[in-house]
Amino acid sequence: MENIYSVEFFYDLLFILFLVGLVVFVALYFVDAGYGKMRSDKWGPAMNNKAGWLLMEAPVFFVFLYLYFKSFNFNDGVTMNAPYWVFFLIFEFHYFQRSFIFPFLLKGKGKMPFVIMILSFIWNVINGYIQGYFLFYIAPTDPYYAQAYTLSWLTDPRFIIGVILFFTGWGINMHSDHVIRNLRKPGDTKHYLPKKGLYKYVTSANYFGEITEWLGFAIMTWSYAGLVFFWFSCCNLIPRSNAIYKKYEEEFPDEFDRKKLKRIIPFIY
Repeated sequence: MENIYSVEFFYDLLFILFLVGLVVFVALYFVDAGYGKMRSDKWGPAMNNKAGWLLMEAPVFFVFLYLYFKSFNFNDGVTMNAPYWVFFLIFEFHYFQRSFIFPFLLKGKGKMPFVIMILSFIWNVINGYIQGYFLFYIAPTDPYYAQAYTLSWLTDPRFIIGVILFFTGWGINMHSDHVIRNLRKPGDTKHYLPKKGLYKYVTSANYFGEITEWLGFAIMTWSYAGLVFFWFSCCNLIPRSNAIYKKYEEEFPDEFDRKKLKRIIPFIY
């Protein structure tokens, strides 16, 4: 158990996650992740979509929360200033919504492959660990961060820019999910191309919002842990946005020709 509280283990894990992210990025251009719009029976047994989302997202909320409270004893005598509490609240704010509100907003009786839920569960446990361990164990005793994360950090341009990006991305993500959920009226089984908000420019506006959030978190914490989270999010969501783009392109070729839509980053990709 003591190993997980070693700085060496932490940085080794970050490097491994960087490499895994690269593998995931390449692989997802050849294999569609089998959930959501790309749901496929080839991924094996499936479970209720709402339950799957809850089970795979909740671990990061609880792991981060556990490390936060555990750190009071581990860092006995070390003061954690206001920025730590802000990071804690922002991170848990996102994952409370994602774990305990978002799943119950989903409509229909969709399914999620059991293996996808397990893989996401593992990732979220690891991510909760790397974010929590950095913020509540490394940063308070690291000379650079202990000096940086004082009250003045809340007026630092990196913090301000990061917070603006985080909540901008969160707003984009929430609105985009709302648009997707309301594409069809009750009883309608047709497929539609989303057209509101940033869907005027990209086919995966919700993913653009999510990577913007975690770019903001990486900047506001100015940490390798945040950077690896942003990197892994991009490695997962960018190739997935390509698969969704191709699926929409096949379904709505005329609209694609007129709109010149991009995949995930407006006007760029």
